[in-house]
Amino acid sequence: MGKYDRVILLAAVTLVSFGALMIYSSTSVITPVLAKKNVTEFYYFKRHIFTIIIGFIFLFLTSSKLRLSFVQKYATPLLIISFVLLVLVFIPGIGVTVGGATRWIRLWPSTFQPSELVKLSMVIFLAYYLSKPEYRTDSFTSFLKPVGIMVIFEVVILKQPDFGAAMSLAFLTFAMLFISGTRLRYLGSLALFAVPVIIMLALKPYRLKRITCFLDPWKEPQGCGFQLVQSFIALGSGGVTGVGLGSSKQKLAYLPESHTDFIFSIIGEEFGLIGVLCVVVLFLVIFVKGIAVANRAKEGFIYYLATGLTLMISLQALTNFAVAIGLVPTKGLPLPFISYGGSSLLVNMAAVGILLTISKGEDLSSACSNRELLMRKKARRNVYRRYSASGS
Repeated sequence: MGKYDRVILLAAVTLVSFGALMIYSSTSVITPVLAKKNVTEFYYFKRHIFTIIIGFIFLFLTSSKLRLSFVQKYATPLLIISFVLLVLVFIPGIGVTVGGATRWIRLWPSTFQPSELVKLSMVIFLAYYLSKPEYRTDSFTSFLKPVGIMVIFEVVILKQPDFGAAMSLAFLTFAMLFISGTRLRYLGSLALFAVPVIIMLALKPYRLKRITCFLDPWKEPQGCGFQLVQSFIALGSGGVTGVGLGSSKQKLAYLPESHTDFIFSIIGEEFGLIGVLCVVVLFLVIFVKGIAVANRAKEGFIYYLATGLTLMISLQALTNFAVAIGLVPTKGLPLPFISYGGSSLLVNMAAVGILLTISKGEDLSSACSNRELLMRKKARRNVYRRYSASGS
């Protein structure tokens, strides 16, 4: 077994460290919101550092203690557990509602967003399902099974409501089915079926207003277009080199969600084009190295797992970039490793840990053979002990 891919680890650790710096920078000023909560400028930073510590524990466990055969074996149970957690958000006393959305469950000392775990669980399940011998790319029945599971999850997620997480799950499922070689006419039929559903969802008054403001945010710069306009101002103010760490003006309660969904805009303001490009390059490194790890895999499950995990991180980062610069409507998706949000950080750290395990070159057959070899050694030892005891 080889060594883990240090480039992936270095890129992820750099993003996490830079994220901690940006969380402090974007929340260190006592805004009216913080003043109402009666908290200090270190409130978000300390909570984020605590999450990072837990995240590194997850990273260590998944990269050094987790066996890929174990991940494959418990793919379906993990999917069921994530669904149960997803439903728990609707139970009073367990679920937490913020801003009209019920997406979190109460988990001391903070909250947890099950939809983040759903994405990881779905990637693992799809890797397991697509690598099964009985899965056929030319079978419509084989195609319908994962799509049906995805639809069930989508219905629950949209009830929360969380349109961003629903779209992310759909993109992930579609991408992995495409990579598996599923016939294009099946994927095309799924896309055609999804179009009226997406239109129906988009016609919801608050979503429709979000779309119209996305198309022309300057029409209502003090209304529904305020957040996107302020994001443009932040990115434009940074220029090439930025205004300097801690010198952002948009974080002074001008740009909403400056430490979560729109932290990329604050990076652009404080570090300029150079800082933005550095962040983009780090995510590009994870994508390229993750795909390279997948291409070295000798087994289907490992190939699909590495590809799915890489896409899970990369697609979310790409969507966050697109939202900040106004290419797509706001989705409510955090920037992986950087944004404030414990659920996303923990799941992505675990995903990187699994990628590192795959990069070592371990395959399922070697894991099984190692276990069988250990059992044989134990059996020989027991026989020897019985023989020795009877001889004495």
